[in-house]
Amino acid sequence: MDQIIEQAGAYWPLVVSGAKALVVLVLGWIIAGWIAAVVRKRINASKHIDPTLGNFAASVVRWVLLAVVAIAVLGIFGIQATSLVAMLGAATLAIGLALQGTLSDIAAGFMLILFRPYKIGQVVDIGGTTGTVKDLNLFVTELATPDNVQIIVPNGQAWGSVITNFSHHETRRVDLVFGIDYGDSADAAKEIILQQIAADPRALKDPEPWVRVTNLGDSSVDLTTRVWCDAADYWELKFALTQGVKEAFDAKGISIPYPHSVEIKK
Repeated sequence: MDQIIEQAGAYWPLVVSGAKALVVLVLGWIIAGWIAAVVRKRINASKHIDPTLGNFAASVVRWVLLAVVAIAVLGIFGIQATSLVAMLGAATLAIGLALQGTLSDIAAGFMLILFRPYKIGQVVDIGGTTGTVKDLNLFVTELATPDNVQIIVPNGQAWGSVITNFSHHETRRVDLVFGIDYGDSADAAKEIILQQIAADPRALKDPEPWVRVTNLGDSSVDLTTRVWCDAADYWELKFALTQGVKEAFDAKGISIPYPHSVEIKK
């Protein structure tokens, strides 16, 4: 019995240290999240600072505080910060190889926040993945697809990919191609298209809308249409013009041909 009590007494300091470490870890995790949220809220409250910067700064603050908490937990077990630094220095090569992907993501995160190829709320294509930017933190970029599917892109991949930003400029050009029958008047079709454009307030007058015959296809004369609008109106204007021109063609007797074959009798 005395031997059991003696063994329990030997492990008791370790149990106490473990309990302290758990308390520090839990409280540190909660406090780090709270401080990060405060930093994000304060930065995003300013109209002169982009929300992307607030989210990124909050992410950096949170991970720095968690690193401090981790050092404090190790200190509870008697591992001093100087000893920890020495251990990390000795294992630098192994850690670098094991975490090279993570370190690359962190470095890429700083490059993304420095050069700002995209911001929160913008629609982008990153390496073939298209979506709205929801978050940019220390490690990843979060996108939401048009059907609201979450896409997580590591910052290292984002920085190393071709980035297409559909929201960077205030205006965009809508390109449409309308095919008419060879027996119909190209000038009449052009006039109908321009009337549809002029009737839509989302279509900008400057630059001037552009309609030209650009191709003589196998079964149609193709009229290419180019009209500028605000970036936010791009899709609605494209859909409205497509439907409006089709209905106007029908009303004026201009047909939109479709590919078909004619059997030649011998």
